[in-house]
Amino acid sequence: MNTPHSLPADYVARMPKADLHCHLIGTVRASTFAELARREGLDLPTEPERVYADINSLPPDPDLYRNTRIPVPQHRSPDEPDVSYSLFQVSRWVTEVLRDADDLTRIVYEAFEAAHRLSSTRHLELFFDAPPPHLAGLGYSGCVEAYAEGIRMAERDFGMSGFLIQGIDRSRSGEDALALVRQVVDHPHEYVAGIGLDNLETAGPPERFAEAYALAGRAGLGRTAHSSEHAPTAVNTITCLDLLGCDRIDHGYYVLEDDAVVERLREQGVAFTVASTTSRRSWRPWRRASIRAMLDEGLNVIPCSDDPGMFPTSLAAEYRILSEDIGATADQLRAMALGGVDASWLPADRKAALRARFEKELEALDAEFGVAGA
Repeated sequence: MNTPHSLPADYVARMPKADLHCHLIGTVRASTFAELARREGLDLPTEPERVYADINSLPPDPDLYRNTRIPVPQHRSPDEPDVSYSLFQVSRWVTEVLRDADDLTRIVYEAFEAAHRLSSTRHLELFFDAPPPHLAGLGYSGCVEAYAEGIRMAERDFGMSGFLIQGIDRSRSGEDALALVRQVVDHPHEYVAGIGLDNLETAGPPERFAEAYALAGRAGLGRTAHSSEHAPTAVNTITCLDLLGCDRIDHGYYVLEDDAVVERLREQGVAFTVASTTSRRSWRPWRRASIRAMLDEGLNVIPCSDDPGMFPTSLAAEYRILSEDIGATADQLRAMALGGVDASWLPADRKAALRARFEKELEALDAEFGVAGA
């Protein structure tokens, strides 16, 4: 019999999971990028496989992070490559080699396939970006429909469910964001469930996007935002909740800077999608220490894969890190799995059905592995 404080690795891998924070471009496999880059003759500084292996986003100005409650590493980590390619740079290269609707459908399908095969993911919500100029001929609706076809194929082949999240680049203006959300609202699609603010948090404060988020709220769209991830303050998270009307928060590690904010977030049960792995390799220990502290504070932490193809990681790997390295208990891991369903943007009836499915699968795993249920 295993203790209540541990779960076998195979149990963790096979737990049913929901991934609510995953960027489509960041799911693209190294092999797919290599194939498409060679097809398009993309001029790269080295072989595409080497580019992926050397993804390592360098930290921003260290002076910004000198006095945080959980110390942020100020030096390189041992596993950093001699030549680094940032996550954003590689994402731009991947976007350049996507040429038609079939490419878009392919990468969505492959994202779901990997989530199903590697992580026992049952529900996946994918961020997608505004189409680049070279795909303008497809238009917004054409791109969304190409993505949706990939989800339909995954639903058929893997028994999964999924949604799309329109990403808003916070380095752009509030007017740009409003125009993008108006496009989403004016062209509703059954698979587009909400919007999410992304890119470097220091590039754009959340209040810049209040009007866009208000429009999304009136249209009944889900709302989330990357917050307290790059800016070492809890204030942005409060702004995202109170001004933008977010249903959940992506990342959120720096809420730990303010005890009163932590108390409020704990009482309200605000869901945080967190990833132990990041393209900033030197920050990975800090991420894990922050997530440990969030758990200790009783915050509603839900693992996500973020950019699994590029880090690389998987949702199962994130659960394994929580279990083996961060010390999350069996009860906490089960609560995270169920919390992913509860924080999803599925309608109430489908959410209830998926939660019942998760509970049944977890009970079966408990029986198989001789684990006492939560």
